[in-house]
Amino acid sequence: MSTSRTALGLAPRGEASAGASRISPEDYQAFCRFLEESSGIVLGDSKQYLVSSRLGKVLQEEGFKEFSQLVGALTKGVNRRLRERVVDAMTTNETSWFRDNHPYQALKEHILPELASGRRTLRIWSAACSTGQEPYSIAITIHEFQQANPGRLAGWPQIVATDISTEVLMQAGKGIYDDLAMARGLTPERRRRYFRQVEEGWQVIPELRQRIQFRSLNLLESYGLLGRFDVIFCRNVLIYFSADSKRDILSRMVKSLNPGGYLIMGGSESISGLSDRLTMIRYGSGVLYRLGD
Repeated sequence: MSTSRTALGLAPRGEASAGASRISPEDYQAFCRFLEESSGIVLGDSKQYLVSSRLGKVLQEEGFKEFSQLVGALTKGVNRRLRERVVDAMTTNETSWFRDNHPYQALKEHILPELASGRRTLRIWSAACSTGQEPYSIAITIHEFQQANPGRLAGWPQIVATDISTEVLMQAGKGIYDDLAMARGLTPERRRRYFRQVEEGWQVIPELRQRIQFRSLNLLESYGLLGRFDVIFCRNVLIYFSADSKRDILSRMVKSLNPGGYLIMGGSESISGLSDRLTMIRYGSGVLYRLGD
């Protein structure tokens, strides 16, 4: 999912070819249940226009004349491709390079120096990586740290980046961005060092692309196959989940942290009342959450 998802937002994307008036209250409630159960997104009341604007193209291309037909197909659960396409359409991937800056400053100035004292390769997870700006920003930060501190890290940290949307993962893996995306958060120096101009826009250099493993993952599902991490970025995602889902996700993320590991969340997010195993550390203009040794 979802700097990051950011990774996950719910602002209208554009045209509405299926009018909101064509969604009955019963169909809307059924769709809301499907969306929460399948992705964790909680729509709330009176979002019919949002749904119709996002799914108008899906209805047209999949051959559904009525929203009720789409809901029926989704609730049967037999068409996985359709379910994935609907979730893709309902998730906005609003992100930027080095979003909010302080998490990357903390990574370079506090977290990496502290964790570099160990002799094993560090592991970092970008949850809800969206179109890739967050994990690539992490990779750039690590490279800059290594350039300034040669030999300090035990090898290059492993970066795993996940998202629920297969569509954005394909974009992230290619690492190609247009001029508008490049203008959001990148300095000219970083553009020069870490990108090459290609026909479609600007592409992250191979040395960074090959450092990141992109994987499809629903945050409501098991993290067991991912292994354990020293740093988890889960930013601007949990605000779209119910309180129960937040507790569940945070609990399992904490279990995925190595002792002394860090959880980095969005500026508007908090673990208050959700986890008592993490210690809040103020750093710069933001906060970090550290798991005890």
